[in-house]
Amino acid sequence: MTQSTLSDRFLAIWKATWVTNLRGVMSESELEFSAESEQAIAELIARLPERRACLMPVLELAQEQFGHLSTEILQLVARRLELPAGQVMSTATFYSMYNSRPVGRYHIQVCRNVSCYLRGGDDLLATLARELKIGVGETSEDGVFTLSTVECLASCGTAPALQVNEAYYEEMSREKVLALLAELRGRNE
Repeated sequence: MTQSTLSDRFLAIWKATWVTNLRGVMSESELEFSAESEQAIAELIARLPERRACLMPVLELAQEQFGHLSTEILQLVARRLELPAGQVMSTATFYSMYNSRPVGRYHIQVCRNVSCYLRGGDDLLATLARELKIGVGETSEDGVFTLSTVECLASCGTAPALQVNEAYYEEMSREKVLALLAELRGRNE
């Protein structure tokens, strides 16, 4: 086979699976934004110069409403903003702030970058996994905790750092992690 034949064949397979699947789900989706979300999206579209400038705020709205960004939800965003599904999907999968599946009430994200690692981030992660009895990418059986790693929380000067939902916790130690877990468990009772 020649190189162009292989390239053509690869493109045909990719198009048949990826693009067709995206379009197929998009047309059949029954998901809808709430009236509040629709109003916020309309305001964004009116205020921003291009629809693609609305993408990240609308992804945030969608995650708030639905709890995560499944393929169907990403396709809803693409339809609403009249953007290519691939552009929406690549943006949502690039950033760690978007969740492709449901997460627990407390989403604990541990920084795994070099500064946090050198100052004990791996020990924090091991402590959390042991205490929560879950691995990275898993959610506790009761649905309260999800444990994830992220590439960087931009807290190199106050490493090791972790984030629980929207709150940052810096200069963490094993003791501080255990105290934080006790506090979060207390809030959940």
